[in-house]
Amino acid sequence: MRIKRAMAVVALGLFGLAGVAMGAPRDAAASQACIECHDAEDLPDMSRSAHAVATDPRTPTCITCHGPSPTHVKKPPNVSKRPPPDIMFKKAATTPVGERNAACLTCHQKDFRRAMWGGSQHETADLACSSCHKIHVNHDKVLAKKSEAETCITCHKEQRTQIAKPSHHPVPEGRMTCSDCHNVHGSAGPKLARRDSINATCYSCHAEKRGPFVFGHEPVNEDCAICHNPHGSTVQGMLKARAPVLCQQCHTPHVAGGVGAVGGQPGVFPPAAPGQLSSAITGTSNGKNVVNMWQGRSCMNCHTQVHGTNNPSATNPTPRLFFR
Repeated sequence: MRIKRAMAVVALGLFGLAGVAMGAPRDAAASQACIECHDAEDLPDMSRSAHAVATDPRTPTCITCHGPSPTHVKKPPNVSKRPPPDIMFKKAATTPVGERNAACLTCHQKDFRRAMWGGSQHETADLACSSCHKIHVNHDKVLAKKSEAETCITCHKEQRTQIAKPSHHPVPEGRMTCSDCHNVHGSAGPKLARRDSINATCYSCHAEKRGPFVFGHEPVNEDCAICHNPHGSTVQGMLKARAPVLCQQCHTPHVAGGVGAVGGQPGVFPPAAPGQLSSAITGTSNGKNVVNMWQGRSCMNCHTQVHGTNNPSATNPTPRLFFR
C-alpha cells in the first residue's frame, strides 16, 4: 500500500512537471504580444538577469508573473482606457499584496531561507516582494552586499542612524550587510535573526565569546544585546554605555583603598576636606560616586574577562570576578 502511494506521489509530481513543460512554450508564445508595446524603451534591460535565461525551462514569462491579462493584451471595444494586467507589482497597484507575493512564491518557496515567510514580521506588515526587489533589472540592489543596506534603511531609519555612529559593524564599508545577521524572509529567532537566538547569531562570527566557560557572565550567556548595540554606538566595542555606567546598571559601585564615596574618602561627602571649596557630593549631585567619574575609571581595567574565564584558580583574586 505504501509503495502504491509513493508511486502515486511520483506520478503526480511528474505530471505537474510535464504540465509546466507543456505550459511554458504556450505562455512564452502568448508573452510575445507583451513586447509589442513593452519594448526596451519602456522597460529596463534585464537580459542578463536570472529571469531572462531563455534556455532554462524554469525561466518565467510575462504571463507567469502578471497573469494572462486578456483584456490588457487586447482592449475591449467598449472601454476607453486599457484595463491593467491581472497582477500588478507597482507600489500603488490595486492588486492585493498577498496575490503579488503568491506570484513570486510560485517559484521562490522551495528555498529554506523562505520557509518561514508566512507569519514573519515582514509578511504580517503586508510587505510585498516588489517593495524590496526590482525584477526588470540586471542588478537588484538587495542581492549585492555593498548596496543591500540602502534598501533596508529606507524603512529602518533608526538603524540608518546607528550604523553611521563611530563604532559599528562594517556595513557602510560594504564588508557586511543586513542579511549576514538577519533572514528577512522569516526566522525562528527574535528580530528575524538568522539563528535561533541573538547569541547564536553573534557567535557565528565571534566564536571566541561562545564558551562554555568555567566561570560565565550571566548577561553574556543570556543576550549579547544587553550590553552591546549591534547596529552601532558612540562607545567603543558598540557598548550601550561606557564603564562604569554600563556595569553599574547591574552591579553596586565599589572602591578599594578608601577611595571614593563608598570607600569613605574625606571630602566626598560634606564637610569639605582641606584644600576643597566644597565637598564633591552636594545636594544636586544625586549622591553619585563622582570621584570614580572624575578619574575616568573603567571596571574592565581589572575585570578584563567580562565574557567569561576558564582560569581554575581558587585563590584571591578569584576568577569568579573575571580577572585575568
